[in-house]
Amino acid sequence: MLSISRRQLSVMVATLALAACHTPVTDQPPAPELGSGYRTDLATRHAERHMAAAANPLAAEAGRQMLRQGGSAIDAAIAMQAVLTLVEPQSSGIGGGAFIMLWDGKNVRAYDGRETAPAGARERLFLRPDGTPMGFAEAQIGGRSVGTPGVLRALERAHKDSGHLPWATLFEPAIRLSEQGFAISPRLHALIAADRYIPQSPDMAAYFLNADGTPKATGTRLKNPALAAVLKRIANEGPDALYHGPIAAEIARKVQGHRNAGSLSQADLKGYSAKERTPLCTDYKQWRVCGMPPPSSGGIAIAQILGTLQALESRDPPLAIASMKPLKSASPAGLEPVPEAVHLLAEAGRLAFADRGLYVADADFVPVPVAGLVAPDYLARRAALIGERSMGIAKPGQPAGIQVAYAPDRSPLRISTSQVVAVDDRGGAVSMTTTVEAAFGSHLMVQGFLLNNQMTDFSFIPEEHGQPVANRVEPGKRPRSAMAPTLVFDRNSGELLVTMGSPGGSQIIEYVSKSLVAMLDWKLDPQAAINLPNFGSRNGATELEAGLFSPALKQALKDKDHALNEIDMTSGIQAIVRTRDAQGKVSLSGGADPRREGQALGD
Repeated sequence: MLSISRRQLSVMVATLALAACHTPVTDQPPAPELGSGYRTDLATRHAERHMAAAANPLAAEAGRQMLRQGGSAIDAAIAMQAVLTLVEPQSSGIGGGAFIMLWDGKNVRAYDGRETAPAGARERLFLRPDGTPMGFAEAQIGGRSVGTPGVLRALERAHKDSGHLPWATLFEPAIRLSEQGFAISPRLHALIAADRYIPQSPDMAAYFLNADGTPKATGTRLKNPALAAVLKRIANEGPDALYHGPIAAEIARKVQGHRNAGSLSQADLKGYSAKERTPLCTDYKQWRVCGMPPPSSGGIAIAQILGTLQALESRDPPLAIASMKPLKSASPAGLEPVPEAVHLLAEAGRLAFADRGLYVADADFVPVPVAGLVAPDYLARRAALIGERSMGIAKPGQPAGIQVAYAPDRSPLRISTSQVVAVDDRGGAVSMTTTVEAAFGSHLMVQGFLLNNQMTDFSFIPEEHGQPVANRVEPGKRPRSAMAPTLVFDRNSGELLVTMGSPGGSQIIEYVSKSLVAMLDWKLDPQAAINLPNFGSRNGATELEAGLFSPALKQALKDKDHALNEIDMTSGIQAIVRTRDAQGKVSLSGGADPRREGQALGD
């Protein structure tokens, strides 16, 4: 007979009470980065030896250079990150953080380079004196929002484990581009022009704007000698160049000296360490899907969505997502998912986001019931809630392993991220999602690079109904993320099949789940899967990528009681698929997102 202690019973009752009153924010924030058009010139790239893909062609080329020199996948990722710091500063850089999923040919490894809250941070950080939460920009701009950067420490740790080329070699392309200059891309120009806070930052204004305050034009050659000097130091001294000495001192001075001051100190920088986590690997049909564990919610949510879809196949009659292949469309995407597929993925997303908002945070601070959340029997119970009509708003479930009752977090994420993937000559692979949080981060520039505003990924409201929010601010804690770098393997052979991921804030979960189903279930090549219109639900309205869905599909969803929200869904998906034919020959195919400026390059 099952024995339940009085303490366990009180936790269960409190959790169910919170679940009953859980009403998520249905008006989600807009995409964290503006759209810059939908390209129609991309085709799947093919290679035999190696491949790299990034959100900017200069970064992808840097990755390919490392692979051509015999470098490993992580070598390529480091070179791409260094270049992205220069050419895509609104999205990622050495002043931010990253999650890295790595396959070294034998083991899957997960590296956590997420920013940490400074020692001086307190849970009321984003509350005004009257107790009301700050507006997002009020919290974002300035030192208050800056967490301890982590990307370089994570890359350092991964390079020590799996790097082949010398550390210094990996920074050569970025140093050269910083000194010689690069042409401002249409996307970067559009984001500069749209950002009303750049003029308030003297360093950013001097770099991005003309003397009259107008944004520098597309094609303008932009040089960054200050960043070149920093990268040279990092190349020669390692990440200590950023975490110790004069660069660290200037970071702390900028953060603490801003009118919206934060508490990040030199001691915080000196004490930062990246962590290697146990990857979250779950079975989906004939595949093994591996993603990031907490503090990312991405790996859990992807596993839940896929597990829910698999459970639906056991119904009588079965609801098999694999049979719901997209149809040809007149839109720029060329294909459109069928209404039933949108319905099932949106409903599965609602269930995952309901759990995410209640249970997931930094597992070093909060007991996250990871095993219970991805257990097949639990997901089967959740799948039973999906009917022919939309449930509208899903409530959190009650997975096994709940230890503490928390209040739901009503703070939607706004992450400005980038994504790189690579496969090397030895079959090793990496998927890295990297971020400074909102576009241009905190808008604090230090020696040519931007500092993150990652602290705003914590809940602004630390408690509700007398219960703490799991993702509240605490010193040393890592804010919850939706980033979902993903590796997929064949369950029988153990061979790597896919490395992929996307930027896009909390919508990352929608983008990655859509693309995985498209590649695995619908057998689309990576470019077609990425091109497919984005859709899903974050437990609010069903979201459809604006301009890419037919009136017939929208009406079919309305007939199923879906409240629709047509919005920009500026993903930046990069994917590489690795296959082996009957003769044992390996081939690679890669795709980049037409919604950004990315490219896949290989030999």
